[in-house]
Amino acid sequence: MPSANKKNAILQRWEETFAERGDAPAVFAPDGRVLRTFADVENEARSLTANELKMVAPRSVLAIQVGNCASWPALLLAAFRCELIPLPLGRHIEKAERDNALQTCDAAALIESEHDELKLSTIGERQSAIDADFLKLTSGTTAAPRAIRFRAEQLVADCDNICESMGIRSDDVNFGVIPFSHSYGFSNLLTPLLCRGVALVASEDRMPRAILDGLVRSGATVFPGMPVFFEKFGGMENVLALPQLRLCISAGAPLTKRVAERFSEKFALKIHTFYGSSECGGIGYDAGVEFDYEDGFAGQPMNNVHIAPLESGDVSRIEICSDAVGEGYLPTSEPDVLGGGRFIPGDLIRFTKKGMFITGRASDVINVAGRKLNPAEVEAQLSHFSGVKHVVVFGIPSALRNEEAIACVAGEVTANDVLHFARTVLSGWQVPKDVWIVDEIPVSERGKISRRELARRYLEKHDC
Repeated sequence: MPSANKKNAILQRWEETFAERGDAPAVFAPDGRVLRTFADVENEARSLTANELKMVAPRSVLAIQVGNCASWPALLLAAFRCELIPLPLGRHIEKAERDNALQTCDAAALIESEHDELKLSTIGERQSAIDADFLKLTSGTTAAPRAIRFRAEQLVADCDNICESMGIRSDDVNFGVIPFSHSYGFSNLLTPLLCRGVALVASEDRMPRAILDGLVRSGATVFPGMPVFFEKFGGMENVLALPQLRLCISAGAPLTKRVAERFSEKFALKIHTFYGSSECGGIGYDAGVEFDYEDGFAGQPMNNVHIAPLESGDVSRIEICSDAVGEGYLPTSEPDVLGGGRFIPGDLIRFTKKGMFITGRASDVINVAGRKLNPAEVEAQLSHFSGVKHVVVFGIPSALRNEEAIACVAGEVTANDVLHFARTVLSGWQVPKDVWIVDEIPVSERGKISRRELARRYLEKHDC
């Protein structure tokens, strides 16, 4: 357990921020209204500490499911002051998934937001034996939820690495439409506000036109987004100019060259690719100013992040070492993957003079009759076919060949045409067994695509 005499690192940094920023705006509405000053955040945190959160025993896990609520910064401060262990939950997760997460993390209470009013529900009279200051929920490579344990100083280290690598300043305004509850939103929006005085816009309207309107009206200067947003923006007509916006960041899913170029042509803004993981925070960042996009580019190592390949050859898994790496997993630890300041993600990385390229994931490799098929290689080839908008390749079980590859394709094409093209550019064993045409490839709230979820839907739809 953390020493009772050791002050939480985020609370320490907040004291400096509050002393410097005082009555300056901290949280804006998308229309530019000031929802909270830094003084308001402090007063709200004191009220929550003295009232609602006083009911929860110290060292208990507090689940927070409030969406992109303006009260988030105060809630986090109050939770730490009450020696609680915050567990952020996405606003839109299914009840069964939420209940599973609450049980896995032994949560004692849940705080929700209804019409901007906070509602606390106790789950049980139990203190936690969890050795952590903070928990991040992740599914990892399995369907079962698990959490990552963090110390507050690790969260601060990630915040500093991000702000210094990206050049985010205290006079910036971060536009917050990505979920605050997820690692990307938490580290790019909440901790910069508390630890470095970077104001944010709290928005839950994910309609592209509304986001663009909010960027203009709020005067936001930094937009941490996802590829799905930049794709929508690039395809819109009669768009507003974004004179205040100086920095666009994309994370959560791969940013394609096509999407990036279309956005930049329309808005004359560079999209900076950000590569990270819940377990360790930021890993790579494209700090360049040139509009020379390439598929799979993950930038260069971020400030104070050390990366080393684990295998010889052009493509390898990597080991990440930094002060931002989490303590370990919950409920079961995997010390060979996470802990002791090091993390080994499942990504396959190719190193070049320009930087890192993500070529796939070790866990996504499809075993076709004993031969290892990297789905990213098939996707790269099929994406060149005219009419293909998006393509994702995944594996399904096969009695004869162990696994078979399936291509899920969005675009104005037919399955037969895609298969015919595949046979001209791929080896026979690499050609997908089937092409599944969809209107749009489904993504999660974070803009991520799950091959596992696509495989489940395919098998269910085709009654396999």
